[in-house]
Amino acid sequence: MDCVSPILDVGTRLWDCTAKRAVYVRELQENLKKLKNLKEELSNLSKDVMERVKLEEQLKQSKRTHEVDGWLRAVQLMETEVEEILQNEDQEIQNKCLGSCPKNCRSSYKLGKIVTKKIDAVVELKGKGRFDVVAHRLPCAPVDERPMGKTVGLDLMFDKVRERLEDENVRSIGLYGIGGVGKTTLLQKINSEYFGMRNDFDAVIWIVVSKPISIEKIQLVILKKLGIPDEEWKNSSKEEKAAEIFKLLKAKKFAILLDDMWERLDLFEVGIPHLSDHSKSKVVLTTRSEIVCNDMEVNERLKVECLTPDEAFSLFCDKAGYNLVNSHPDIRRLAKIVVEECKGLPLALIVIGRSMANRKTPRDWEQAIQSLKSYPANFAGMEDQVFRILKFSYNHLDNDIIKSCFLYCSIFPEDHNIYNEDLINLWIGEGFLDKFGDLYEARNQGIEIIRSLKLACLLEGDVWEGSCKMHDVIRDMALWLSCDYQEDQKHKTIVLDHVQLIEAHETVKWKDAQRIALWNSNINEELSLSLCFLNLQTLILRNSEMKALPTGFFQHMPVIRVLDLDGNGELEELPLETYRLESLEYLNLSFVRRIEKLPTELKNLTKLRCLILDFVDGLEVIAPNVICCLSNLQMFSMILDKSDIKTSEEGFMVSVLQELECLQYLREMSITLPTLPAIQKFLTSQKLQKCIRNLHVILNSRGLEEMELPLSTFQRMRSLKFEECYSLERVKIIMGNAEKQGFSRGLFSNSNSNFLNLVHVRITGCNGFLDLTWLIYAPSLERLMVERSDNLREIIGTTDDDIGDSTEIEQQTCLNIFSRLEFLWLYRLRNLSGIHSRPLPFPSLKEIEVLRCPNLRKLPLNSSSATNTSQRIAGEPSWWGKLEWEDDNLKHTFTPFFKGRL
Repeated sequence: MDCVSPILDVGTRLWDCTAKRAVYVRELQENLKKLKNLKEELSNLSKDVMERVKLEEQLKQSKRTHEVDGWLRAVQLMETEVEEILQNEDQEIQNKCLGSCPKNCRSSYKLGKIVTKKIDAVVELKGKGRFDVVAHRLPCAPVDERPMGKTVGLDLMFDKVRERLEDENVRSIGLYGIGGVGKTTLLQKINSEYFGMRNDFDAVIWIVVSKPISIEKIQLVILKKLGIPDEEWKNSSKEEKAAEIFKLLKAKKFAILLDDMWERLDLFEVGIPHLSDHSKSKVVLTTRSEIVCNDMEVNERLKVECLTPDEAFSLFCDKAGYNLVNSHPDIRRLAKIVVEECKGLPLALIVIGRSMANRKTPRDWEQAIQSLKSYPANFAGMEDQVFRILKFSYNHLDNDIIKSCFLYCSIFPEDHNIYNEDLINLWIGEGFLDKFGDLYEARNQGIEIIRSLKLACLLEGDVWEGSCKMHDVIRDMALWLSCDYQEDQKHKTIVLDHVQLIEAHETVKWKDAQRIALWNSNINEELSLSLCFLNLQTLILRNSEMKALPTGFFQHMPVIRVLDLDGNGELEELPLETYRLESLEYLNLSFVRRIEKLPTELKNLTKLRCLILDFVDGLEVIAPNVICCLSNLQMFSMILDKSDIKTSEEGFMVSVLQELECLQYLREMSITLPTLPAIQKFLTSQKLQKCIRNLHVILNSRGLEEMELPLSTFQRMRSLKFEECYSLERVKIIMGNAEKQGFSRGLFSNSNSNFLNLVHVRITGCNGFLDLTWLIYAPSLERLMVERSDNLREIIGTTDDDIGDSTEIEQQTCLNIFSRLEFLWLYRLRNLSGIHSRPLPFPSLKEIEVLRCPNLRKLPLNSSSATNTSQRIAGEPSWWGKLEWEDDNLKHTFTPFFKGRL
């Protein structure tokens, strides 16, 4: 028995081994099928995982995890190995005999063993293919590439921006300009060609802001750019998102590019750290309004200007096609005319250029140009692609008053230099500013409206200049809004310029007009018009060559409010029906030089609020008791040149003043006083003194040695002119009931001083003046012209009998005398030896011009003078060479600003 047990144990083991091996052989075919099925399942699972990976990588800017990447590579290897095994399946089947018995048991055993192990490996690998996360979000690229085509004319502006960006003291830049000028394109260029070429910014984030501002949408853009997964913040409050953004950006050097801003954005509310605490980071914004730049407190404001003529032509040819433009000499010539119409505005150049690409002959181009000039809204692409884009600027104006004032500017002709005073007068006449009951307040509001339109880039010109212009394309858009945008507004505004002769049939289309403006145009004087202008509210007929207006022209204008005949120098008289326009509130007859008399019928215009009679050379008579019957008159102006004064009767202007004094509602008067009685009448009327806006004294005689002006005279006075007052020696200021000598403290200590409105002073041919020291009481003075006053020694003296001693004058100097002076013109003052004894700061100075003042050897300038302004000093080279300076450095400082005059 002891021998049997070991034998049985060995036998058992042999059987077990043999049995297991037999299983490999016996189940080989079934296991091969199982392995094939498992391979298909693993392959399908691999495809599912790969689709998830591609989705994450392509759409969510992610990268597959190392685990997933290793598993996918393991699957590829496993599939190859299994495929090799399956290829051996047919060979094994061929080697079988006697039904299912293999010929070579050893090879079948080996294959069966491999298949069994591979099944286990596939099952295991398949089990590892269940992933919750297949990819991790990649850190975002610092700069996102943005599509941008070829740019024209932006290189100079790009260089300016780059220079500012590289200045560590400049943390924020505002790019502003008219709609369609290329601000967004410039920002794209900055994004790609400045930030895209640098590697020292951790994040450059482009945000389209638009209006209304959505803080949470802006936060969404930033969080996505910073690579924060949605699930981490999608349920967070605005404040929580701001805190997260702040935490992330505080540790980075970032650049925020804000496009299309219309109002102030609180960066801190978004979560953007304050740039003063993070000085290496930058913010660049684009806007149509300089006001937004101010509200955002940017360090640098840069206006994006329209293209130069050469740049504009290049851009236009790029869109129309160089081959087409150069295909015919006439087409090239006509192309330049089209470019001129666009006035360098890229948006218009692009749209019109593309449209012209389909016009192949000179005749096609001529017809297109005629359409563009006459009906720009009908030109292909202009309404939808230009005007509607520019209209956003109009839509964002603050209120309907500003919108009405803006649209009104379009009644002036193309390229017209519009004087603020002229424009505001018309706005007042139209009633746009009626809510500001007082004319003084209305004018201030008018100035503010012009300023706001300039800041919104809807009007051109320096914000503080006395005039403005309207870009031609903006003007076309404004006319489109006034005339064509709404069906019921068609033909409501008619504007014609330089029409040699307007015939009757052309006036038929005017019958429904509300406003008609004819500039430098003539209506056939021989016409007899019977048209009814039942809706006409405004008629502007300026600078014609007509000697008379057509018969019946004013006969049927029942609701006309504004009649402006300025500049009709050949017009000899007005038709009598003019004086029957009972609804008329505004009448301007300035520069109507041949009219000799205003008849009694003028008194019929009882609703008249504004009467302007400036530079009416030939006017000799205003019928008695006419002006005093204009009971609603609020504004009266009669400014004359020396050559205009032809009235032989000394009582003419006295009568005018007496009648004006009777008017209850008179609030503003501008007048020339040509005689001593007229001066005396003015100085004895407190009412007239309080109304004076522009006072011109042109005496042309002796007899006036001293002029006492009550302080009340300066309440609203804007300009003061003394001309040919040969014997006038001094101007005295009267405060209250007594002459005030040296009352400087009372003026300057009170910000509401009556003198604060005096901005223009002109002295011509007044030989009695030795100095003009009284000007120290005009702190708002902007323009001073002094000429042909032979005895004048100083502009501001060191002592003056009417002002006080030198201490008082020095005190005034310390209070920034001439602190707002922009222009100082000194002509033919042969005895003038000084402007002021000490240097003055001149913080606002733009120009000094000195001609034929041989004894003026020193200017009141030092190294601190006019440091913040662009100065110009003009005069004879010989005079400049003899000037005395504190030192050579000072002369060297101002020499670049000198322009020689002969």
